[in-house]
Amino acid sequence: MTVRAKTRISRGVAMVGLASAMFLVILDAAMVNLAGSTIRQGLALTAAELTVVVDSYLVTFAGLLLLGGRLADVLGARKVFLTGMGVYLAASAFCALATSGGMLIAGRIGQGIGAAVLMPAALSLVLGIYSSPAERTRAMGIWGAVAGTGSLVGVFLGGTLTELLGWQAVFVTPVPFGVIGAIVVWRAVPPVPGRPGRFDALGAVTITVGISGLALGMVSASDAGWTAPGTIVGLVAGLVSLVAFVFVERRSARPLVPLGVFRRKPVVTANLVMVLIGGTLTSLFFFLPQYQQDILGMSPLATGMTQLPLAVMIIVGSVLAPMLAKRVGPSRALPLAFVVLLAGFLWLALDPTTSGFSAGLLGAFLLIGAGLGLGAVNATAMAVRDSADGEAGLLSGLVNAAQQLGGAVGLAALAGIAIGAAGTHGDISFTTAFLGEAALVVIALAVSLVSAARTRH
Repeated sequence: MTVRAKTRISRGVAMVGLASAMFLVILDAAMVNLAGSTIRQGLALTAAELTVVVDSYLVTFAGLLLLGGRLADVLGARKVFLTGMGVYLAASAFCALATSGGMLIAGRIGQGIGAAVLMPAALSLVLGIYSSPAERTRAMGIWGAVAGTGSLVGVFLGGTLTELLGWQAVFVTPVPFGVIGAIVVWRAVPPVPGRPGRFDALGAVTITVGISGLALGMVSASDAGWTAPGTIVGLVAGLVSLVAFVFVERRSARPLVPLGVFRRKPVVTANLVMVLIGGTLTSLFFFLPQYQQDILGMSPLATGMTQLPLAVMIIVGSVLAPMLAKRVGPSRALPLAFVVLLAGFLWLALDPTTSGFSAGLLGAFLLIGAGLGLGAVNATAMAVRDSADGEAGLLSGLVNAAQQLGGAVGLAALAGIAIGAAGTHGDISFTTAFLGEAALVVIALAVSLVSAARTRH
C-alpha cells in the first residue's frame, strides 16, 4: 500500500525521520571504524579478531536483511521500523559496556539484527511516500546524501570521542539520534497495514549460515591459512548453505526472495554492483583508519579530520547522482562512477606517503568519495525505481542485503589476503588491501559496462 502525503505532519518531515535510520547506521559504522585501533588495543585483540568484531555485525545484518524486508511487507513497515530501532539502540548500549572481545561481538550481533529489521522497513516507507520513478530517483539521492552526512559526522565524532572519552563513547552517541528519529517516524508516518503472508524461516537460516560460513572461513584463513581445516570447513559450509538457500527458495510457497525478480536485468545488475560496492566500501573504512594511525602515525582525531573531505565528496556524489543519471541515462551513469572510483583507489594504493597527511592522499580521498556517492545512489535507484506495490520491502531489503553481503565477504577476503601478505603475525599489508579494493571496482566497472551495452542494443 502506498503511503500518501496525508500524514499528520508532512512527508518531508517523515523523510527526515526515516532517513535517520540510514544516518544512524552509517554514523555508528564510521565511528566504530575510526575507533578500531583503540578498540584493538583496549581489548587486546589481534587484527583477525578485530575483523571478526566488524564482520559479526555485517554477517548478521546481511543474513537477516531479506527477512527484515519480508517482515516489513507482512507486519507493516512502520511497526517493524520502530521495533528494529529499539533492538539496535539496546544493542548499542550493550556494546558500550563490553569488557572483552566476546561481549563486543555479542553486542555487534544484536546491532546487526536491529539494523536488518530497521533498514528495509525505512526504505520501504520511503518508497511508499514517493511513488513515481522520478520521485524515487530523487529520494534515493536524498537517501545517499544522508548516508554521506552520517559518514561525515561519524568520522569527525569517531576520532574526537575516541580521543577524548574512549572507544565506548562511539556506541553511546547513536542512542539519542535513534530515539529522536523513532519519535519523528511515530508522529509523521501513519501505520501501514501489513499484507497477509508467512515467513520463510528456513530461507533465513540457510542464507545467514551461508554468509557466516564464507566470512568466518576467510577470516580464519588470515591466521591459519587457506588450507587449514577450519578455513575449509567454513568455506564449504558457506557454499553448501548458499546452494541450499536457492533450492529452498525455488520450492517455498512463500519464499524469502522470489527468484523471479532476478529475471529483471536492472535488478540483477544493480545487486551485483552493490555486492562489489559493499566489499569496497566496508573494507576501505576498515583498513583506512588503521593505515592512517598505525603507518602514518596519526591520532584518532587527526584521522577523523582528514577523512572529512572523503565524506563530503560522498555527499556531493550522492546529490549529483540523480542529475548525472538524468543527463546520460542510468546505465551510463554507473560506469562513469566506477571510472572515478577506480582512479581514486589506484592513487591511494600507489601513494608514497609514509607519515602524516599529504596532497596525494587528499586527491585520492576526493575521487573515492565522489565515486562511492555516484555509484551507490545510481545502483540503488536502478534496483528499486520500478518496484510495484507489495514488493518495496523485498527489493529494498535485497539491495541492502547485497551491499552488506559484499561488505561481510569482501572484508573477510581482503583481510585474509592483506594479513597473509604482511608476512608477520598480526600485521596488515595495506598496499595489498587497497589494490584488492581497486580490483573489486574493476569488476563492478565491467558489470556496468556490459549492462550499458545491452541497454543500448
